[in-house]
Amino acid sequence: MSPRDEIFEKVKSALVDALGVEEDDVRPEATMVGDLGAESIDFLDIVFRLEKAFGIKIPRGELFPEDVLSSTEFVDNGKLNAAGIAALKARMPFADLSKFESNPSVQNFANTLTVEDMVRYVQTKLAA
Repeated sequence: MSPRDEIFEKVKSALVDALGVEEDDVRPEATMVGDLGAESIDFLDIVFRLEKAFGIKIPRGELFPEDVLSSTEFVDNGKLNAAGIAALKARMPFADLSKFESNPSVQNFANTLTVEDMVRYVQTKLAA
């Protein structure tokens, strides 16, 4: 099993435990909120489980940068402006934000983060 596959299996296990979803539902392309039904409170549990499973520390706001999405500096009329998108890309280099960029509505962000993004995030933490 490749290192990426090992990380995926641990991430999958953490998500199944935290969200009560079926293992088959946790696919790389599945979105955390739209497909797996994660709510804001669930992300605390997910962070805790990932920290425990991988022996890493996930600082508040690093995996889910709520502060960017709620800042008047970055949000105009409910949408992230160019500076906000740049800030999000800088904070989340592990995430594929191309779909979100086409419609950067703050409300849509929750449906952006995928299981694969979580795997890439853990890979970057383990490589650091």
